[in-house]
Amino acid sequence: MTNWIKGMDLSTLPEVEACGGKFFSGGKQGDAMKILKDHGMNLVRLRLWNDPYSETGVPYGAGTDDLPRVMEIARRAKNMDVDWMLDLQYSDFWTDPGKQIPPKAWADMTPSQLEQAVYDYTKAVLIVLRESRLTPALVSVGNELSCGLLWPSGQYPQFHHIARYLSAGIRAVREIAPGVPVMIHLDNGCRNELFHDWLDQYFANGGADFEYIGMSYYPFWHGQMEQLKKNLNDLASSYGKDMIVTETASGFSLQDYQEYEKLPADKRVGPAANPDTLKDVPYEVTPEGQCQFIRDLTDVLRQVPGGHGKGYVYWEPAWLPVPGSQWADEAGLAYMKETKKGGNEWANQCLFDYDGHALPALKVIRDY
Repeated sequence: MTNWIKGMDLSTLPEVEACGGKFFSGGKQGDAMKILKDHGMNLVRLRLWNDPYSETGVPYGAGTDDLPRVMEIARRAKNMDVDWMLDLQYSDFWTDPGKQIPPKAWADMTPSQLEQAVYDYTKAVLIVLRESRLTPALVSVGNELSCGLLWPSGQYPQFHHIARYLSAGIRAVREIAPGVPVMIHLDNGCRNELFHDWLDQYFANGGADFEYIGMSYYPFWHGQMEQLKKNLNDLASSYGKDMIVTETASGFSLQDYQEYEKLPADKRVGPAANPDTLKDVPYEVTPEGQCQFIRDLTDVLRQVPGGHGKGYVYWEPAWLPVPGSQWADEAGLAYMKETKKGGNEWANQCLFDYDGHALPALKVIRDY
């Protein structure tokens, strides 16, 4: 794996393509992955859900990232000589600080059984990947773990369970993919007290060691770039670990894209980056504002003491607002007991405009 990460999460790309999404660079249509590689991408991040289907086999949506789908995208990356990162979510659908739902097959397990299930599942996935010559360059054990995983037993602050579950996953990585680094990923990259509290409790409860601290940083949710900088710099001196901003994005437009989604208002959630969420963000929601965000984030990471800032992964830069590709379909909303609407809430933070044309930020990523 390269020493400086310019990563992209492309977990929904095949779905966007299947729904008619097309991509362009310099006025010419091309493969989105190839366009991104030509603009500096050297790592593809892919989320893995255990069983993203209803009991009757209806997909939950958002790319339906089961193991066959993840392997399909990983193989595309490998064929382009691009490394990939496995994001094990240990759920059948989205996980984040607001939800960490155990897979349906694990729903009635005891803590001891869950620990074994994490180990067995992680091991089985990595064996399939190894035998397919698709071993990832980096493995994230869990996703946005600030509030734990496998609720309710692994919900924060139950670190005696959090540590044993994550350690089981790490143990499986060490056994099946020795030499592949492991990441622990928390969400809010601006909250220094969160990272200290979480990491100290994790290690105090016997949590297995790992190589990378990952963090999400979305300026409209998490805070100012200066806060991120202070946290990164402090973590470098406190823990001595390398760090990657594992999820990040910035908007390029406030133009609505309902006409592209072709969804009625009562069926669409609308953009997450909107005038309300962006009111305290210092970056203009324009192509140039997006460029400046990338420059500033790069500067902050490069200046982390000891060289511990190792780059970033831009989240879902190719999730165009095409009809049929939603953050959650009806079955997915029902699984999460979610009252929020469906649709695409990310299109105005992509690195392509709504028609699929490469934005200026891609040249910044390539050249800066």
